Amino acid sequence: MVQGTATERRLMDLAVAEAGKSVPAEAAYCVGAVLVAADGSSVLSTGFSRELAGNTHAEQVCLLKVAGTDKAPLVPGATMYTTMEPCSLRLSGNVPCVQRLIDARVARVVVGVREPPDLVQNCTGVELLEQAGIQVVLLDGFRGGPSMHTLLLRSSLAIAASCVSAHTNCRSPQLVCC
Repeated sequence: MVQGTATERRLMDLAVAEAGKSVPAEAAYCVGAVLVAADGSSVLSTGFSRELAGNTHAEQVCLLKVAGTDKAPLVPGATMYTTMEPCSLRLSGNVPCVQRLIDARVARVVVGVREPPDLVQNCTGVELLEQAGIQVVLLDGFRGGPSMHTLLLRSSLAIAASCVSAHTNCRSPQLVCC
């Protein structure tokens, strides 16, 4: 994995803004994603958790928007920016985001933070993507810790007293990027 460029950080900021649009859910993260054309010249789509019906994940939403229907899209060479590691297992039984990205022939995935183990133990999204020949970039500064750009929007049980920035919604005392 490599650290990331200024362009990657700018596009991750857009993904973070998308994550902020997610409606918090008790047993799910609020994730944002941005799908960029293979040549890097344009944003193909954006998405956030639960944006579309059917318990959709952010990466899934981006791909569905490009497809225009329920069929699997092909976006060879594209880059997916996602605030959290793509899921390797869906507890709902839906197709995991890792498999969707592989099937869509995405070339690169830029990740803000690895998936915490509280919902899915041992998420292997990064490893599966790399095994499929997809480059994975894990950005520094978007991981857990007080200097990150956003907080995990996870629990409606506790509202954190402060936020990292004015555009961040805090729903959990855990400091994990969403």
